Amino acid sequence: MKRENILTGSPWEDKMGYCRAVRIGNIIEVSGTVAIVDGEKVKADDAYAQTYNILERIEKVLEDLNVGMKDVIRTRIFTTNIATFEDVARAHAVFFKEVKPTTGFYEISKLVAPEYLVEIEFTAVVQE
Repeated sequence: MKRENILTGSPWEDKMGYCRAVRIGNIIEVSGTVAIVDGEKVKADDAYAQTYNILERIEKVLEDLNVGMKDVIRTRIFTTNIATFEDVARAHAVFFKEVKPTTGFYEISKLVAPEYLVEIEFTAVVQE
């Protein structure tokens, strides 16, 4: 099967040696993704906005692969504060209320920078 690496131009892709997503056959794995915290629309203390930003960006990555959020079968959500659950869940439901992928919600001590409250990984399987 052919392997397709999806790059987004992030400086971390070369620095760390990874890509945003990998597709092999009908399986797509999306790397852990954090929000683009701009201090206006997406703030360092807004778990809802961060989650929504992540999901919007991954929706675009999947669209570029000619698949969609309907093909996501699993999300893994990491947060530095488990008390953000309601905000994160509300944003997640905007995209997945009907799809209902399996998911996990985990509190961890830190993400790569202090302004990040949420990081999400995705697995999608394209229906043939």
